[in-house]
Order: sequence, then C-alpha cells, then structure tokens
Amino acid sequence: MSHPHPELGAPPPLPAGGLRIVALGGLGEVGRNMTVFEHEDRLLLVDCGVLFPDPDTPGVDLILPDFTAIDDRLDRIDALVLTHAHEDHIGAVPYLLRRRPEILLVGSKLTLALVQSKLAEHRITPQVFEVDAGSRETFGPFALEFFAVNHSIPDALAVAIGTRAGMVLHTGDFKMDQLPLDGRLTDLGGFARLGREGVDLLMSDSTNAEVPGIVTSERAIASVLSDVFSKAENRIIVSCFASHVHRVQQVLDAAAEHGRKVSLVGRSMVRNMGVARELGYLRVPSVPGGLLVDMRDAEDLPPDEIVLISTGSQGEPMSALARMASRDHPIRIATGDTVILASSLVPGNETAVSRVINNLTRLGARVVHKGNALVHVSGHAPAGELLYVLNMVKPANFIPVHGEWRHLTAHAELAAQAGVPPGNIVLAEDGIVVDLVGGKAAVVGKVHCGYVFVDGLSVGEVDESSIKDRLILGEEGFISVVVVIDSTNGKFVAGPEIYARGSGIDDQGYNDVLPLLEEALDRIAEEGINDSYQVGQVIRRTLGRWVSNNYRRRPMIIPVVLEV
Repeated sequence: MSHPHPELGAPPPLPAGGLRIVALGGLGEVGRNMTVFEHEDRLLLVDCGVLFPDPDTPGVDLILPDFTAIDDRLDRIDALVLTHAHEDHIGAVPYLLRRRPEILLVGSKLTLALVQSKLAEHRITPQVFEVDAGSRETFGPFALEFFAVNHSIPDALAVAIGTRAGMVLHTGDFKMDQLPLDGRLTDLGGFARLGREGVDLLMSDSTNAEVPGIVTSERAIASVLSDVFSKAENRIIVSCFASHVHRVQQVLDAAAEHGRKVSLVGRSMVRNMGVARELGYLRVPSVPGGLLVDMRDAEDLPPDEIVLISTGSQGEPMSALARMASRDHPIRIATGDTVILASSLVPGNETAVSRVINNLTRLGARVVHKGNALVHVSGHAPAGELLYVLNMVKPANFIPVHGEWRHLTAHAELAAQAGVPPGNIVLAEDGIVVDLVGGKAAVVGKVHCGYVFVDGLSVGEVDESSIKDRLILGEEGFISVVVVIDSTNGKFVAGPEIYARGSGIDDQGYNDVLPLLEEALDRIAEEGINDSYQVGQVIRRTLGRWVSNNYRRRPMIIPVVLEV
C-alpha cells in the first residue's frame, strides 16, 4: 500500500492519456467530499460538500474544500457530478458557483431539486443536467454511466467514469439494504457487469469499513418507532438530518398510526421535505384534518397529540434541538416529553451529542437514541458489503474514500484480503495527487489543500492562526500589559498596567510580576531599546515565563506600547 509523505512536492505534468485524481476533501475526514478528475486538459468534479465545525473550530459555521488547486482552471470544468443531496456532498456548491456560475451540475431529480432550493437562498440559478440510474452521458473526454445505490436519502447514484486512461467506478455513499423503503436496490448487477468489462480503479465509501457484517434494513425501525410512540405520554420530538427523507417518512407513518399530528421544525427541514413531497419522494398519510400542521397550531394541541420533527441530531450548537436542550428555543422541553435521536453519530460529534442528551434528560425528557433502541440504521455499507463489492468489481487499483484515516486503512486491508495487489492500493489524504497511467495508480505529488472557514459572511478570511487564537482565548484567557514611552527620549513614563480576562489568575497575583516587568523595562531602557515591537516582545517573554512557571498556563499576552 502506498502512503502519502510530507516530503511530496508539486506533481509533474500529467502524462499524455493519463488520468489525474485529487481529493480536495473527504479523505481523512467525514465531510467536505470533493474529488477532481483531470484528463486531456479537462476537469470533472464529483461532489462538493462541507464539513461541520467541532469544538476545535470555535465561531466557524462551515468548513469548505480548498478550491485553490483549480481556481485558475474553472473554465476547464466539464461538469460537477453530485452523487446525492447530503450536505457533506452538496453543501459547498454555492461557494464554488460564486467563482464560476456556469459550471454544469449533473445529478438525479431529487438531488438537483434540493441543490436548486439551496442555491435559490444564495440567489444563484445554476445550469443543471438531470440523469437517472442507467443513464449514459459524455461530458468532454469523460464518458459517464450512472448506477442506483441505496443510501439514507433517495435517488443516490454511483458513477463510472470512462476515459482513455481506463475505467473508474466511484460508488458515492452506499449500502446494500435488501428491503429499502423505496424499493430502489443498489445495482449489484451493474457493478458486476462493469467488473467483467474491467474496472481500472475503484473508489469506494469507507465510513463503516471497521463495522463487521451487513447493514440492518430500514424497515426494522418501523416497529421500534411504533413501540416508542405507544409508550410516549406527552410530546414526541424526533431529531434527524434535514435530508433524511426515509426517516421522516417512517415518523409520518408512525404518527398517523398513533393519532398524532406532525409539525416540521427548522428552515432546512421544512424546505427539504417540501421539495421531497412535491416530487413524490415523501408521501404524507391521509388522516382526517390533515397530518401536517404549522408550528403555531401545534402549540395549541394537547401534548399527547403532536410529533415535532427537527434538526440537531449531531448536537450542532445552533440547531433546534440543541437550543431546546439549553432552553433557548420557543419549544420548552417538559417532564414526560420523549426525544428520539434518529441518526448515527458523525465522528467528532460525540461530546456535543452527549451534552444535548444530558441536558434533555435533566429537563425531564426521555431520550431514545441508537445506543438504547434501534431508531436508526446507518446509510453506509459495513465490511461484509464492502467485501462483496470488491469481489464483484475486482478492480485493478483501489483508493478508499469518504472516511477518517482509520476507516480508510480498514477498507484498504479489506481490499488486500479481496485480492487487490497491495502495491495497487493507494491510501491518500486531501491534496495528494494520484495518477492512473498504464493501468497503474500511483502517488505523484501533492497540491495545496487546507481548510476554508465560513464565519458569518466571511469566507476564507478566518485562517487557522485565527482559530488557534480563539482556542487560546477560550481555554486560557488573555492578559494585556500597557506601558507608555516618552517619544522624545525613549523613557518609560507610565505603566506597566495589567488587564486580564479568563486567565484564571487572581488580580492580586499580578502584583508579584510587576517588579519583574519594571526590571526588564529598565534594563532595555539602559540599553537604548525603545522600539515598540522590541518592547512588546520583552513584555511577552517576561510575563509568559512568569505565568508558565507559577500557574502552568499559557494565556494570550497582548502588549500595548503607547508613545506620547
């Protein structure tokens, strides 16, 4: 297996007839999925998603792929293929189209509808090309064939990419549920046929590569939901992804069965389910007076007659459920309420979700989640199904995608067990350049590929050093030291004065460091040093050493040197 190395430099020119693959996100993380395929001086993109922030990125709303590697070649993009409409695959599309609105979006009916709804909020009208399972289309030098795959959202697709360099199969996110709610099976026959024809490179979903066995069917959840509904005394609040049409469908069915009305909470939930209902992917059961009610009407109903469906299953701080848990939402959690977290944990969100569960429980709610009831099944294939695909496709080369490093490694080991030569298994991270030339995939270099942070209206203006400063301020606080210098003779005429917030040091404690600062300032004055920057550095070193030695802390130190 080939591994990326930090000493990798810029890649050489792509050999004639070769295919270059660069992931700008999705390798080594669960999110930001975006892959660039380059062939004959043209580009094909697959997916363009976001990564949601974690506690290590305070104040950040979204994290985007880094488009730097293709910024100067946006006019060479023949199409952006969207495998399905989850945010980690479509969420960054508005930010890419701001750079070049003419990029053609290719996807299934539901995927394009949800993307267009999102883009309308950004006042972007995209160019779209609808495809379906079985479609074959050519964009520039890329001959594409699309395959139905089962996932936790309808209309998901895998894509085969044919070029002069060879055939690539990109599975997108998939699983092999044999009894899917919509009856749409993963096209195993198509995968097998492609395998017989010859697949030079397989790029396959790795999220559940560490999980043994096969996936549990979505249909198994229905009876569990029905049982939870039958035992609920007051309101039921179900939290899931705003794009999880299948889960919302099951909740609607359970609510109709138990005589409850349903209200959708949250803008994205209302928007996405409206689109899914309009296109026929979501079927609202017919009940007297209608099943769906507005949130304002839901407040007037008895607690045992209402179900609320909201976002926030990942503990996102600004989500409806997290705000309910912290009593910062019009919906007030009460004793006897039942909250169902109908989704699996995205890696990295464990602490946030645990906090929400604890807060809800403290408020008197009964919290039902994947850990104590079968209220969710994963949308990703576990190891047994991944092996099945590897054995069917029999790829000459393999790149595991969509997962953290441990998931990619586990999937690579499965590929080796399935007979893919170890030298043809490429473990890559974001920005690593892989060329498929002469039937062999190999790492040839790397391109710049960092995080791009969205913070309010700013995109890319907050960098990693800013995030580091925020973490220091949040964890260690800051100390500011003010001194005044006479600009005519360079002597110190006032200060030092210390102001601190969140440093964990009692105000009286700073009396001990003032003599040390005064001594250091007198010393550099005798040496004729009065440059503001140099004075600030002396203050920072002196104070920093004292805080570290006495309190084992590292607050942000901000010297302020004024000249009068």
